[in-house]
Amino acid sequence: MKPKDILLAIGVAVTWGLGFVASRLALNDLSPVLMTAMRFGIAAVPCVFLRRPNVPWMTLIYISVTLFLAQFLAQAYGIAHHVPVGLTSVVVQSQALFTVAFAALAFSEIPTKVQIAGIVVATLGLLMICLTVGYDFTVGTFTILMISPISFAMGNLLLRKARGAPMFELFSWLSLIAAVPLFMLSFATEGFAGVWQSLTHISLTGAISIFLIGAVTTSLAYRAWGALLRDYTAAQVVPFALLVPFIGAASSAVVFGETFGPLRLAGMFTVVIGIAIMVLLARPRDVPEIAGGE
Repeated sequence: MKPKDILLAIGVAVTWGLGFVASRLALNDLSPVLMTAMRFGIAAVPCVFLRRPNVPWMTLIYISVTLFLAQFLAQAYGIAHHVPVGLTSVVVQSQALFTVAFAALAFSEIPTKVQIAGIVVATLGLLMICLTVGYDFTVGTFTILMISPISFAMGNLLLRKARGAPMFELFSWLSLIAAVPLFMLSFATEGFAGVWQSLTHISLTGAISIFLIGAVTTSLAYRAWGALLRDYTAAQVVPFALLVPFIGAASSAVVFGETFGPLRLAGMFTVVIGIAIMVLLARPRDVPEIAGGE
């Protein structure tokens, strides 16, 4: 890869990692549903100037619901209900093992021995994390959070149906499709007065955070990631996504003072090691084409 593209890939990973912190700050002022709606509402603004990509409507809806709406709403719910930001960033990246598993079920893509080893290691890490659930957040909250990597994995596979579509146009329209039902849900659960109250009384920190999440973390970062995947093989690009959980955990420790017990910390590292085995040791054709973050 060219040096400038290596820096771009690192920049995207840093942006996604810091995006978890920004989400936590925005959730101080907004509900999980409204925060997620605002995220995609901002990211959808370019649709005013962009034509819809040549992808069937139902395909766009399926991708948007899994890759965007369900993934990020579950993330927001988990963070809002006291799942540590650093832990959330690691759990979300477990999408890699679900992507490989679902590809085997849906497309008969039999995992390689290396991928199976990575899945076993990452699953062991998740089980270690599960043993720590119940102290600072509930089992139900963790269950909802797990919707995020599972939806992420489903979205990865569905994204294959949009192969060839311009990335910026595609992700802008996916954002629009996610934003509409999320705003409807916000109005249904909080009422127009409640939504207006939240938006007009948002703090400066919350406003800046939600703008950065929508405009930079979602819109620009996904566009850059798509461009890298267009110009290079997945095996060259995807490993940079391994930086996301480390950045998310480190930045949350600095900003929020998050600390982790030995078992949870060991589980987090084990998950990342399992993902690294799947990504770094796999043959180029076995590396998932999409591996994102916040």
